[in-house]
Amino acid sequence: MNLEKNYIDLCNSVFFDTYAFFEILKGNPNYSKYSSYKIITTKLNLFELYLGLLRDVDEEKAELEFERYYGFIVNFDGEVLKEAARLKMKLNKRNVSMVDCIGYSLARQLGIKFLTGDKEFEGMDNVEFCK
Repeated sequence: MNLEKNYIDLCNSVFFDTYAFFEILKGNPNYSKYSSYKIITTKLNLFELYLGLLRDVDEEKAELEFERYYGFIVNFDGEVLKEAARLKMKLNKRNVSMVDCIGYSLARQLGIKFLTGDKEFEGMDNVEFCK
């Protein structure tokens, strides 16, 4: 069991996949309704966000967004890793990343929705799909 769950308020929370962060930063109006939700994410998702902003924008923007979202990080345990590995095996025909599998598995463990617009997750249980 993830001990972090005992220390965070999960009411009105949703797991933000890296896809969601980028859509919010692009100003996608479909994501505006999630501005009132409490953000949950992992260090791995922030790595992807930082890398993408370094590549596509600049280091200043990458630093700004990294600092903005760093406080929403939740750690995960070995059970999440094992569930993520099983999920990756199950979805082996889809192009699903390790980071996405971990995020999805953590969201399930915490009992919150996994917010993404990644087509590989469309129609899956426990996913809040938004394009």
